[in-house]
Amino acid sequence: MKIQVLGPLSAEVNGGSIVPTAGKPRQILSLLALYPGRVMPVPTLMEELWGTEPPASALTTLQTYILQLRRRLGTAMGPGAPTGAKDVLATRHGGYLLQIDRDCVDVHQYEDLARQGQSAFEDGDNEVSAARFRTALDLWTGGPLVDVKLGPVLDIEVMRLQESRLVTVERRIDADLRLGRHSELIAELTEMTARHPHHEGLHSQAMVAMYRSGRQATALEVYRRLRMRLIEELGVEPSPQLQRMHQAMLAVDPQLDVLAGPRRTSTFDLFAA
Repeated sequence: MKIQVLGPLSAEVNGGSIVPTAGKPRQILSLLALYPGRVMPVPTLMEELWGTEPPASALTTLQTYILQLRRRLGTAMGPGAPTGAKDVLATRHGGYLLQIDRDCVDVHQYEDLARQGQSAFEDGDNEVSAARFRTALDLWTGGPLVDVKLGPVLDIEVMRLQESRLVTVERRIDADLRLGRHSELIAELTEMTARHPHHEGLHSQAMVAMYRSGRQATALEVYRRLRMRLIEELGVEPSPQLQRMHQAMLAVDPQLDVLAGPRRTSTFDLFAA
């Protein structure tokens, strides 16, 4: 079985799709796929489908949805399969689980690669780090579960994944900055800061990329615009860390041209208190 959640929902067995057309069974499949090998309790599934006010028939309806998913699974597996659909989409005390390998689901491949990238980054192996982060991000084909109606449980999962992706992008950019790829990053960082207008980490990276590319005035303008936005929209000043980076740029501090040491989280951390 191969399941994709980092984009439109996709689930294939022997080349055949097992994704149901109905909305609620798609929610069940999505939630089970996010936690393969782990029992998903019935109350959690019911909360996802109906929120805090499930109908009186909720348990019976949930069981019907599970049967529908098993039927699709059994059809795709074929009569000669070594295990049956009930073994793959299994019933356990209090819930259900998908008995599949973590690697069958793209989100777990992504998380493993991101961890490898972070480990390499902390060891100072920037080439490997950037490559692992890039491979992890290449698994994304769009927003997570973009074609699934989200209940309260999946909504939290999708927010978690979106935040994780943003963090991975930021870490990959840090690795690329260490490798001296500042000029190549400017276009990407210009787009990222436009999408995330209050994100200090991305703005600090944009400032460093521009500064190291000989565009000191543009780097300072990035700071000025961010500061005005934070003051006008949120009523706060930039963090002390970002203010120190700004002062370093005004003073043409040579520390700005030094790649972060192997134990630093990011270039931004050079200006931590």
